[in-house]
Amino acid sequence: MGGFELRWVVRVTVVLMMVPKILGWGKEGHYVICKIAEEYLTEDALAAVRELLPDQTEGDLAAVCSWADEVKHHYPYYRWSSPLHYVDTPDFLCNYKYCRDCHDGHRHKDRCVTGAIYNYSMQLSQGYYDLNSEKYNLTEALMFLSHFVGDVHQPLHVGFTGDVGGNTIIVRWYRRKTNLHHVWDTMIIESALKTYYKSDLTLMIQALLRNITDEWSDDVPSWENCKKMICPDPYASESVRLACKFAYRNATPGSTLGDDYFLSRLPVVEKRLAQSGIRLAEVLNRIFSKQPFAAQ
Repeated sequence: MGGFELRWVVRVTVVLMMVPKILGWGKEGHYVICKIAEEYLTEDALAAVRELLPDQTEGDLAAVCSWADEVKHHYPYYRWSSPLHYVDTPDFLCNYKYCRDCHDGHRHKDRCVTGAIYNYSMQLSQGYYDLNSEKYNLTEALMFLSHFVGDVHQPLHVGFTGDVGGNTIIVRWYRRKTNLHHVWDTMIIESALKTYYKSDLTLMIQALLRNITDEWSDDVPSWENCKKMICPDPYASESVRLACKFAYRNATPGSTLGDDYFLSRLPVVEKRLAQSGIRLAEVLNRIFSKQPFAAQ
């Protein structure tokens, strides 16, 4: 995507809704992503993040990684942010293009998850070291950015327009009636926690961190391959390809998704959580480097 133009900056007072330590891509997914990111922050980035976080978090970024969902649902004056959590693509094309796809339901350009990532990373990079700048709410920008980097990695947050990213595809997850989007947001992770991690998020996070340094270690450099401040467009392209290959496949309306679907899709979900955490750390490290980042 060439030259992002900032078309919208909304300044509002931050409303902090604390996320419980044991939470629901839903809350669990965003918590995992931010916990992984915290492990890979530089000293400068960690100090900046702690400075910007609300006091109630006690310096824990993961405590507010679901904030963007909470305020969207519970505070009417944050509903403007709803289109920023996803980007819909044309049905069955299995590709994403910023200029074609990044708009809201009223065709306002740049209002989608990738546009939001460009916007809030710009606000943080321009505003943090400008001591005289009061143009941006940097605490809110940090919380939005941390959430949206997670969202763009969830395959059905870059799903088809016709089914609203799987939201209108009604299925059963084992015995529970739900929709396909919710399966990928929450239910695969919930089932994994119960089946493999004794319902303990800490155990899941530890397992993913081990995989990053072991099983996936050869892949990590490619996850970090971004020569700009932030690279949400390739992440969105990855997501829609995974949506076509894994999320939509064998998940027709009315179908029951059980062990075959769960066991074959869980590795995709876990790798996307890990990629998201690594990439969130990378962008925060670039933004909060005391040496200004210059694209190569």
